[in-house]
Amino acid sequence: MKNFLLGFFVLYSLSAVSQHKNFPQSWEGNWKGTLQWYKTGETNPKPVNMELRIHRADSAGWTWQLIYGSETEDNRPYNLLPRDTAGIHWVIDERNGIVLDQFWAGNKFCGAFTVMNSTILNNYWMEKGKLHVEFFTIGAKPLATTGLGTDESPAVQSYRVGGYQKAVLTRDK
Repeated sequence: MKNFLLGFFVLYSLSAVSQHKNFPQSWEGNWKGTLQWYKTGETNPKPVNMELRIHRADSAGWTWQLIYGSETEDNRPYNLLPRDTAGIHWVIDERNGIVLDQFWAGNKFCGAFTVMNSTILNNYWMEKGKLHVEFFTIGAKPLATTGLGTDESPAVQSYRVGGYQKAVLTRDK
């Protein structure tokens, strides 16, 4: 059993490494699907058309164009730029002074940022030829702090989860 688990871990690690080594070239294209937007306390999601267009822009970067609804409703033509030579640290440049850091962790391309009292955690990953996307919206200020503030019972802050969004995008042919 121990050898099986070790083998599984090695294969998983190699898969994760290969994903970021081929990124963003292996993700290039126009991706489309439906984003399911769940607000806290609601069981039925709000469906929203979502597109992600990734293309080589120049020798230094790529396009990272997000579209929600339609191109005329919510079109976000960002740039994707590398920040290290290992291909682990990237940024999404919104081209308005806002630059969001993204990192490869395991097999996910992920980042976190806070805007207007909400922290957004985003994850993108490829699975079986489909691009999976998820966003968590979390309140930036703690709801409560519990614990005694000691080594045995450290202070712990809890935050409100405001929503969850997920999409499975397919490459448009």
